[in-house]
Amino acid sequence: MAKLNSSMIMVFMMMVASMQIHNSMAQTRHVVGDTLGWTIPTNDPAAYTAWAAGQNFTVGDTLVFNFTTGAHNVAQVSQAAYGPCTTANPISLTTNGPATITLTTAGPHYYICTVGAHCQIGQKLTINVSAAAAAPTTPPPAAAPTTPPPAAAPTTPPPAATPTPTPTPATTPAATPTPAATPTTSPAPSPVDQASPPSPPPSGPSPSGSTGPPPSATTSPTGSTTPAPPSNAAASFTTVVPATFLAVGLALFY
Repeated sequence: MAKLNSSMIMVFMMMVASMQIHNSMAQTRHVVGDTLGWTIPTNDPAAYTAWAAGQNFTVGDTLVFNFTTGAHNVAQVSQAAYGPCTTANPISLTTNGPATITLTTAGPHYYICTVGAHCQIGQKLTINVSAAAAAPTTPPPAAAPTTPPPAAAPTTPPPAATPTPTPTPATTPAATPTPAATPTTSPAPSPVDQASPPSPPPSGPSPSGSTGPPPSATTSPTGSTTPAPPSNAAASFTTVVPATFLAVGLALFY
C-alpha cells in the first residue's frame, strides 16, 4: 500500500511539472498590427510602435505578418540598419506571406519591409523580447511515510493447569455389631414350690377304666414353664431311701 501511494504521488508531481513546463514554453501568437496587418500605415506612421507597446514578447512566442506575397516582405535587421532603413545584408528575409517568425532569443528585435520606400513611410517594427520564465524546480517527491510494522500481539500465557482434586476415600461405616441374643433364663423354682407337700394321689380310675393324663406343667406368669410336681411314686421313693440309710447307719453304730 505504501509503494502504491508513493507511485501515485510521483506520477502526480510529474504531471504538474510537465504542465508547468508546457505553460512556460507555450507560444503566444502575436498578429502584427492586428486587423491592420503588415502594410503601409498611411494614417499613422507610428501605428506599429503603438501596437508593440501593448504586447509582452517572450522567447518562444511567434509573430504573424499578414501580407500579400510580392507586395511586401519581412526582413530582420540590426539596430544600425533599422534607423536609416538599410536593406542590405538583413539578418533574415521572408518574401512569402503570411509569414510566421518564432522569437528564439531575448533582447530587441528589428523588422522592416525592404520593398521600395515602405520602411521610410512607417512599415517597420521594433520589439523587446523577454527571456522565458525559468521552469520551477520540481521538488523531489516527499518520501512516503514508512508504515511501522504492526506490533507483535502479546503472547497469551497458557492457562494454568487446574489441579485435579484428589478423591477422598469414602469412609465405610463400621458394621454395627448385632447384639447377642440374650438367653432367656428360666426362673428357678421358688422354695415354696419345692417345699409344697406332694399333691394327693389322683382319684381312682375313671369309670371308663382309662387313666387320665398326668397333670401338665403350670405356666408361671412370667412366661416360663414351671415343672410339674413329682408324681406320688417319686415322692414315696424319696421318702423311703433316706429312711433306709438312716436305719442302716443306726444299726452299724450300735
